[in-house]
Amino acid sequence: MIDLDENRRELDNLKAKLINLENTIGKREELEEKLKELEAKTLVDGFWNDTKNSNIILREMKDIKSKYTSISNINDELNNLIETNEFLHIEADEEMLADLAKSTYSLSHEIEKLETKMFLSGKFDKNNAIITLHPGAGGTESQDWAQMLYRMYSRWAVSNGYNVKETDFLEGDEAGIKSVTAVIEGDYAYGYLKGEMGVHRLVRISPFDAGGRRHTSFASVEVLPEITDDIEIEINPDDLRIDTYRSSGAGGQHINKTSSAVRITHIPTNIVTSCQSERSQLQNKETAMKMLKSKLLDLKEKEHKDKIEDLKGIQRDIAWGSQIRSYVFCPYTLVKDHRTGFEVGNVEAVMNGELDGFMEAYLRNKVEE
Repeated sequence: MIDLDENRRELDNLKAKLINLENTIGKREELEEKLKELEAKTLVDGFWNDTKNSNIILREMKDIKSKYTSISNINDELNNLIETNEFLHIEADEEMLADLAKSTYSLSHEIEKLETKMFLSGKFDKNNAIITLHPGAGGTESQDWAQMLYRMYSRWAVSNGYNVKETDFLEGDEAGIKSVTAVIEGDYAYGYLKGEMGVHRLVRISPFDAGGRRHTSFASVEVLPEITDDIEIEINPDDLRIDTYRSSGAGGQHINKTSSAVRITHIPTNIVTSCQSERSQLQNKETAMKMLKSKLLDLKEKEHKDKIEDLKGIQRDIAWGSQIRSYVFCPYTLVKDHRTGFEVGNVEAVMNGELDGFMEAYLRNKVEE
């Protein structure tokens, strides 16, 4: 049974956290006023003719509404729990006590998520995320590891309300995948996933080794923001090679009888993007081009270049010494992030998509740097 006095102290602590969040985000009255100002702009003649400007305003309105709803819901729930706590001081009820403890824990988690969201202030943090996985050297073992990671991120995305749109998939020779690209669609998908970019290391007894020996495998995860229509990237058409081919795979969503899949190569940087998930060649081309723009913009900012034409492209080894995180299944179980020191002993939970702790640790670490 919970201690009501201790519970009240926890609720008061959550109240203080909420006030700090309101001071950072803006009080509900301020958010309401800002929303009215933006809504007024949508009523101006010609607003919808300027696609670039209208998209920016609509995205800002959506973000404010999301923050306003979160603050309002949390505040209402917190006041309700405080009233419940006061009532139970007068008249005890075991079922209500259990509900109070459970609800207080859930609300604390919601406030933590909102606090983490405050770290997402990067230029593209609100955008969808394009995630690409490649196995390192090691054949079937590494290809299986890449598929395990893809399943992990897909589970995380779905459990957090995101949509996973697979755009390109290349199966492994015996098991696993040679590569996969997917768009994680939803608010702040890139902000949360950007810290996952890098090499991931697996240590386990290989199911593909008849001798039952322990193997170390690597796979790389690339995460880029999906570029929105209001961002302009100029690419010289002469720098592109566009190829069409039939979709590959064992069947289902990975197979197509016509040559509708599209591969685009940016010749100066040798960056390649592919899409085979859409119904038509034109749609696949548009999606592949959007992914190419995301890759080129990312590379442009990393190399601090003014023009796309000045980009050279970079290469990283998917091997020892470059990993950001290790997943150990044997001789003990542990998942450890080497950048933040955050670790979890429950490997199975992590592989089922419980990544919030790693993401929060990464975001907090970046703020403190």
